[in-house]
Amino acid sequence: MGRVTTRRPVVRLSAGELPQAPRPDMLVVEEPLEIRVNGTALAVTMRTPGHDVELALGFLVSEAVIRSADDVVAARYCVDGRDEQGEQTYNVLDVTLAAGVASPVASMQRNVLTTSACGLCGRSSIEAVRTNSPYDVAKDDLSVTRDVLSALPQTLRAQQAVFDRTGGLHAVGLFRADGSLVAVREDVGRHNAFDKVVGWALREERLPLSGHLAMVSGRASFELVQKAQGAGIPLLAAVSAPSSLAVDLAVESGMTLLGFVRGTSMNVYAGAHRISTE
Repeated sequence: MGRVTTRRPVVRLSAGELPQAPRPDMLVVEEPLEIRVNGTALAVTMRTPGHDVELALGFLVSEAVIRSADDVVAARYCVDGRDEQGEQTYNVLDVTLAAGVASPVASMQRNVLTTSACGLCGRSSIEAVRTNSPYDVAKDDLSVTRDVLSALPQTLRAQQAVFDRTGGLHAVGLFRADGSLVAVREDVGRHNAFDKVVGWALREERLPLSGHLAMVSGRASFELVQKAQGAGIPLLAAVSAPSSLAVDLAVESGMTLLGFVRGTSMNVYAGAHRISTE
């Protein structure tokens, strides 16, 4: 299995000091994962190895290809995912859909490499990603106090074990309304970490994630709002800013979206009615 971390030599520079001799530094691993469905390539994403099946399943949930674990027969690494030396890279994963589950249409295929910074770079147009979620998050009666929301970043940060060693990973945490942590995943890409959480929920037969909220390190993009909506999550919080399109989608779908959740302050960009004043 691919490693999560690796070491590379680094020369440290400090003001007023001569360059030091190279010394090993811990880095997070970034490798491509090709996701296939019924043997046909669908997408390639740059990710941190680990929880790859969850990543692939979560991705298919967000793309409205599958809705439950019953829609999947198997998910396994492909035998042709080998390097030049013939070693298995574990970088090609094929998902076999159950009978009667429609395969992704050709327009969904991403012809350009999906990077760790932007999961939408290969889509032909922004309209193509406005998938219809099977869940109506606008009807979710979740209510969360400001004290719970203020504690989320610290709780999430405490679970980022690989970040502590590398400083190079994002994290997504799934929480209950009382602030208790349900699941957390790390990855070099925020969208991958979100897919891993959703994939975990699918395998645990917890979808839709009504009454839950998600906390993400970094900013809140359009794609993260889409993924939350696709999993039935009514509230998404981020430690940094949302994009304009993320806010538009949150308003359109009836989701609560928060940014700059730091300490006791936060910005509510949509769905303020779910924030309890008690």
